[in-house]
Amino acid sequence: MASTNDFKNGLILQMDNGLWQVLEFQHVKPGKGPAFVRTKLKNVLSNKIIDKTFNAGTKVETATVDRSDMQYLYNDGTDYIFMEAKTFEQIPVSGEVLGSAKDFLLENGDAMIARYEGNVLYVELPVTVVLEISHTDPGLQGDRSTGGTKPATLETGAEIQVPLFLETGTKVKVDTRDGSYLGRVS
Repeated sequence: MASTNDFKNGLILQMDNGLWQVLEFQHVKPGKGPAFVRTKLKNVLSNKIIDKTFNAGTKVETATVDRSDMQYLYNDGTDYIFMEAKTFEQIPVSGEVLGSAKDFLLENGDAMIARYEGNVLYVELPVTVVLEISHTDPGLQGDRSTGGTKPATLETGAEIQVPLFLETGTKVKVDTRDGSYLGRVS
């Protein structure tokens, strides 16, 4: 059990027959009336986001979630296999749990896996990854000075928008949260 005073970003709450992660919270003390805590919660399994208000000091059930750094090994066709570096324990993770993170997974890449009662809840990749462009159409000569973009396919198969001057074989830094191009890597 935790009080609303113990809320912090990333805390997992067990309520309404589900697991909810605290994305944002704000303690509010109005001039009139009791204090309260306004939160934005995300359902860990369905990714649904809700706003919920708690009275200050309310006790809420928390879930003990095991987070461990793991290394991505390979895809066996249905599951993605990760290994814990210390114990060499290998665990399968389904594509549904991975979601869009599978677009930025490279073999031997690092990831943080959260488990609750032995079940994988979600996988967090580093905020940025460096990937190579495996295919993109060449930019036109006159288009190099404009701020236009073109589609590029990365070595993982994901497609992102990149500036027109980038070519096949260029290494780029990509934001794993939204798949946006952040810059070239030399």
